[in-house]
Amino acid sequence: MMGTGRYKVLMIGPDRSVHGGISGVVNNYYEAGLDTRIDLCYIGTMVDGSKWTKLLCAVKAYCRFLVKLPKYDIVHVNMASDASYYRKSVFVRTAGIYHKKIVIHQHGGSFIKFYEKDLSDAGRRRVRKLLSMGDAFLVLGTAWKDFFATIIERDRITVFPNAIQLPVLEKKQYGVHKILFLGRMCKEKGIGELLAVMPKIREKYPDVHLYLGGIWEDRELKAKAMELKDYVTDLGWIGGAAKQNYLRECDIFVMPSYFEGQPVSILEAMANACGIVASRTGGIPDMILEDETGILAMPQDTKTLEEGLCRLLADSALCRRLGENARRKIGNEFSIEDNIEQLLAVYESISCRERRHERG
Repeated sequence: MMGTGRYKVLMIGPDRSVHGGISGVVNNYYEAGLDTRIDLCYIGTMVDGSKWTKLLCAVKAYCRFLVKLPKYDIVHVNMASDASYYRKSVFVRTAGIYHKKIVIHQHGGSFIKFYEKDLSDAGRRRVRKLLSMGDAFLVLGTAWKDFFATIIERDRITVFPNAIQLPVLEKKQYGVHKILFLGRMCKEKGIGELLAVMPKIREKYPDVHLYLGGIWEDRELKAKAMELKDYVTDLGWIGGAAKQNYLRECDIFVMPSYFEGQPVSILEAMANACGIVASRTGGIPDMILEDETGILAMPQDTKTLEEGLCRLLADSALCRRLGENARRKIGNEFSIEDNIEQLLAVYESISCRERRHERG
């Protein structure tokens, strides 16, 4: 903490302007005032755009990192998989050279595939070595702790879920049959399966309407959505008040992903008391408890996805009960205020370890 009495933390991750989950987490920290509790410097290592734009951003970020690093005690690295892992590995190694305390905050929903399928034996050894450099290793849910415990020491791993501020909830209407999806629009998010079940669902519920909020990454899926434009609306990327309006007006939220870390969009839907159908994958089962705070479908399975949505469409009382339970769970387990206190405790823990080492 040096002489200020406050933790001096150099945090890195995607630029706060990026449309994605990690940026949302970081922006939530700023909105909740984390930067008033610690001396926080955030460096964005990636922006949306071409590969050259991204490369230039990474180079500039690393140069800024080198300038700032000597003045900070803790380096907090927000990491996913694939390109994010390779990009952040440079920062982790550099922080190690400077003997800084390192917090590795793992967000990647596809890390298991990356580690088990995409890497060679030598690549997996390098991953294990790099991740073991973290003085603290934060994961989004219990399933992720079990997985990463096969790579690094279990006692270094802390389950550290995403969190949000609980919005004021105006009276919510159920039975309006408005379904909302928020996220990247691509195959891995289950958009193909979602669009496949919508014609069947509309036969049973003619007033149903699906709203898709996000950026398209698959032209074929976008074309398919346009074929259903009578009851499927492409909102584009939405944020702020516009996003909150749809979360408030839609009674059902759907997230049929193939894999996930712990989507902030599900937390937002829970906080707005939506009835939720989401995939049984990653950290989602820590949020969505079957028939308590939502309904779980199997990834890449149109049958369970359709069944889950139809249950909520058919039973507004069920939708209300699950939505109200979900909102209570956010207040009890996923509040940003409690999350920040837990993060400060992590910083304190690794700082105390350093001080004990110095005394020894």
